[in-house]
Amino acid sequence: MQKSIQISIRPEVAAQPSLLRRTIADEIGISPAQTLEYRVRRRSIDARQRHILVNLSIDLYIDEPMPTQEFEPVVYPDVSSAPQVIVVGAGPGGLYAALRLVELGLRPLVLERGKDVHERRKDIARISREHIVDGESNYSFGEGGAGAYSDGKLYTRSKKRGNIEKILRVFCQFGADTRILTDAHPHIGTDKLPGIIERMRNQIIQSGGNVLFGRRVTQLLTENGRVCGVVTANGESFDGPVILATGHSARDVYSYLADSGILVESKGLAIGVRLEHPSALIDAIQYHNPKGRGPYLPAAEYNYVTQVNGRGVYSFCMCPGGFVVPAASGPEQVVVNGMSPSNRGSAWSNSGMVVETRPEDFTIIQRQLVTEHSVKDVSPQDPLCMMHLQVAIEQATWIQGGKRQTAPAQRMTDFVSGRLSRDLPQTSYSPGVIASPLHFWLPKFLTSRLQEGFKSFGHRSRGFLSQEAVVIATETRTSSPVRIVRDGETLQSPSLHGLFPCGEGAGYAGGIVSSAVDGERCAEAVCRYLDAN
Repeated sequence: MQKSIQISIRPEVAAQPSLLRRTIADEIGISPAQTLEYRVRRRSIDARQRHILVNLSIDLYIDEPMPTQEFEPVVYPDVSSAPQVIVVGAGPGGLYAALRLVELGLRPLVLERGKDVHERRKDIARISREHIVDGESNYSFGEGGAGAYSDGKLYTRSKKRGNIEKILRVFCQFGADTRILTDAHPHIGTDKLPGIIERMRNQIIQSGGNVLFGRRVTQLLTENGRVCGVVTANGESFDGPVILATGHSARDVYSYLADSGILVESKGLAIGVRLEHPSALIDAIQYHNPKGRGPYLPAAEYNYVTQVNGRGVYSFCMCPGGFVVPAASGPEQVVVNGMSPSNRGSAWSNSGMVVETRPEDFTIIQRQLVTEHSVKDVSPQDPLCMMHLQVAIEQATWIQGGKRQTAPAQRMTDFVSGRLSRDLPQTSYSPGVIASPLHFWLPKFLTSRLQEGFKSFGHRSRGFLSQEAVVIATETRTSSPVRIVRDGETLQSPSLHGLFPCGEGAGYAGGIVSSAVDGERCAEAVCRYLDAN
């Protein structure tokens, strides 16, 4: 007999299969003589009350065997003789686009400006060790994109649940833990993602496609108003329609498109800082227990949002038991991001704390940066104005950090009170931090809202506004500052047929899962395009 139930149980019961099986048997009233197998379909933690509960949705198999296969794997055919489609970028948008092209019987050629996921690791290590940023191989550029070495969280606000479930199943097919199919907030971990990404690449190649590294695309080839191929920085040319999935930090691509007359527009993003607490403090706050999470609960997460003077202030990309990492993609910039390993076992927890920033806010923020930091003055009518705003803030941060990857930082309480920190707590940010009055030199548009937001969050959660927490500048790469305009039905650029702007870098996604979903959609759009031509 098959049956589905929902139960709420103590964490220690949920963590121990023998206890969980006994609890299920008692819940449904079966005898000890009957066989019982189960599979958890959904798992979430309810930490709203003092007594923490784990909510489980479970499929039961009573006196009959449970199916051994948790999901139906995707079959990837041989496409070695099929028409070629160029995919620019090997982040989640590009990789999922390529895999979907194989599914649909088309041959993907993936061109990635950076290095493969393992070689890339060496360049990332140099950022912390030598303060050297390789402009083609860093936390943003290289196989796997920005998500490969910045946490690997797999939840999204997208409502397209069916597509999301397929994205998660494909991750599992290439080696992710199947818990991501059940957890309310699935997470792979930056230590596990590289192997999964490598297996995805190997599948593309085994099916007859190809993935080439060190191929920075510098030009689109066109004929009669259509894209017919690309040229790379080393002079190679490749033929085919183009899925452009270059990620949110490919500023040279945005400049090239704007200069070439391809329609792009500025878009809003969120800008702020990284806020880091001791993970034990966040555990104690979120689990309502001064002793922390204990042996059966994961490192605690949080989610804060408020409105200050007409703009949202909120936590972003929360990394429990994680690290703050240097995410610059070029020289003379300091950018911070967060990541967590799969066990989320570090002594710190961090998140972006950011302010909603719209194109109409550009002028007031730019004015202070031009006055105080002598940065380039840009017209608010420039479609790349929000990108230039990112650049200005990152350059100012680099200067304040001593023109290295050292990050300017301030105790949270000092930031709110508007005073320089005399010293700083220990932090996970490996290039190092330097005490700096962030409240003074960052644009007031941001700092005044962050200060009020921190006060609000501190009132909501006692202990959150803490002198043991450190504010680290700056978090600027929350999303693309530019949208590459595309038609809503064909997903093509109206300026150039055969060009399919894709994923987070094109302004149509906001993370690993939504980028992967968009990659699949673009692959399907290319298939329709080729069928019609």
